[in-house]
Order: sequence, then structure tokens, then C-alpha cells
Amino acid sequence: MTIQWFPGHMAKAKRQVEEKLKLVDFVIELVDARAPYSSQNPMLHQVLQQKPKMVLLMKKDLADENITNKWISWYEGQGISAIAVNVDDKKDVQQVIQKAKDMGQEKLERLKKKGVRPRPARAMIIGIPNVGKSTLINRLAQKKITKTGDRPGVTTAQQWIKVKKDFELLDTPGILWPKFEEEIVGYRLATIGTIKDNILPIPDVAAFFIRFLQEHYPNLLNDRYGVSSDIEDMGEVFDHIGTKRGCLESGGKINYDKVADVIIRDLRSAKTGRITLETPDMIH
Repeated sequence: MTIQWFPGHMAKAKRQVEEKLKLVDFVIELVDARAPYSSQNPMLHQVLQQKPKMVLLMKKDLADENITNKWISWYEGQGISAIAVNVDDKKDVQQVIQKAKDMGQEKLERLKKKGVRPRPARAMIIGIPNVGKSTLINRLAQKKITKTGDRPGVTTAQQWIKVKKDFELLDTPGILWPKFEEEIVGYRLATIGTIKDNILPIPDVAAFFIRFLQEHYPNLLNDRYGVSSDIEDMGEVFDHIGTKRGCLESGGKINYDKVADVIIRDLRSAKTGRITLETPDMIH
């Protein structure tokens, strides 16, 4: 199944990225540490051409730390700098600033040799919706520059932001690609809240996540819900969780939509545990 998703403002945003790319020295791409491959926009690989790039694995505090380290090694093996980031950790934010200064330094040295007056390094910051871009920018600038929110698509226009005297950021709206050719990519992004919850049925997304837990994190599944990894009937799983968490209608009937909401909310708030939905070994 191909999942279609491409609002008009995202097509416009892609054109703007293409137009503005020549103004920057390098690109900072944000991905979700819980699904780094699925949350990287494949459409932008063509657009970015040969621009130097740094990848930030956002929301590292929600992701499996061991797998995050594997992803960092994987990116570095591709010749791409990668940093895992929790936007509430000042050390992480400072590390991003230092890495950005280092990346911009080479370009600025070349300009200096040509007699061009020194200027701050310039970077374009890109990422899919709801990956934490606006919050990171506010932390980098040490003031509220952009709107933040927990729903996809809060940023809608481009703007330049100064980060001390170190570098300048060109912010861009979050861009999703036209469609998810791989169904599993759509489900991973729906699970972590990257795409709006009305794109895929929430009970289907919750069932996808339960199956993933059964295969990869059976202990966390059992600890949170008392559900065994060998239960194949998803109705039985939902009944068990619904009874335990009080997702009942009048007459004691289980409300499966409420059960699904509980499961997804638990993941997104890390109440289920720190979980990553894909490893470098899973991609092809």
C-alpha cells in the first residue's frame, strides 16, 4: 500500500529549499532518533546535491541509546557528521554550535583568502514536521524565535536566525515527501507522531507498534502491559490492555480506539520505555 501525503505548502517549501541552497555553506538535517531512516526525507537528497551535511538525531531521550550509537556510527561511515540531541540538554545544544562552527570554518577560510570580509557561517536547517526543529532553533538562539507545538507543520515560512556571532541559520518549513512507497515507513512515522493521526487508523498503528514490541522489546511490553510476546491474537492483546487501563464503555465493553490512544501516548511519552523502531541493519 502506498500512503499519499503532500499538502500544497510542502511543494512550495521544496522549491524554496532549492532556491535558497546556494546561499548557505552547509545543511543541518534533523531526523527523529526513534526512526532515523524513515524520518529522513529522500526527496531532499536530490535537492541538497553535494552540500556538506550534519545530521542531528533528535529526541534522543526517547530513543534506545545503544541503537542511537549504531546510527551515529552508520552516518559517520557515510562521511556524514552525526550528533544525538536532547534539546533540553545544554551540552547537546553547545555541541551542535561547535560542530556547526567547525563545518563553516573551511568555507570562511577560502573566502578570507579571496579577500572577502569575514562573515558568520551560514547553514540551512531542515527536517520533517514535528521533529523538534523549532524548539532547537529557540535553544540555539537563546530566545523564542519560532513557534513550537506538538503537532506537525507549525513552521510555515523561511527565516534567518543569528546564533550568537557563530553562525546564521536559515529555517525552513517541515517538508514531507509526496508519498511513502514503503508502507512500513508510513507506519513508523505515524507511530512517533510525525504525520497527522488521521492519515492512518490509530488502532492499526497501535497494532503495528505492539507487534514490533513483541519482536524487539518483549520485556518492555510485558513490564508495561503484562502482555506476552507470544500472543498472536491482537484482539486479545487489546482486550487485556483495555481491561487493565480502564478503556471501557457502558456494559464493560472494550473501547478499542481508547486502547490504541493509550498505547500510542505511552510510546510518545516514553512511558513504555526508550524505543527505536529501526536499526541500520533494517535498511536497504
